[in-house]
Amino acid sequence: MLINSILQWVGAVFIIAGHVLNAMGVDGYNIAAFTVGTMLFMAWAVRVANTPQTIVNIVAITTCTIGLYRAFG
Repeated sequence: MLINSILQWVGAVFIIAGHVLNAMGVDGYNIAAFTVGTMLFMAWAVRVANTPQTIVNIVAITTCTIGLYRAFG
C-alpha cells in the first residue's frame, strides 16, 4: 500500500538525518530527527500489525523522549 511505503521511506530519511546530525555532533536535533523517524516507523508497524517492530519503536521513542528532555529540558 502506498501509505505504508511513504511511512517507511520518510521514516528512513529522518533516521538517516539523525545519524548524520549525530556524526556532526549536533546534539538535540539528532534526537529530534530520530524521534520523528521512529514515530513514522511505529505508525507503519501498527498499520501492518508487526508487534516486534512496534515494541522496538516504543522502547526507541521512550529513550528518545529521555534524550530530548536531557538536551532541551
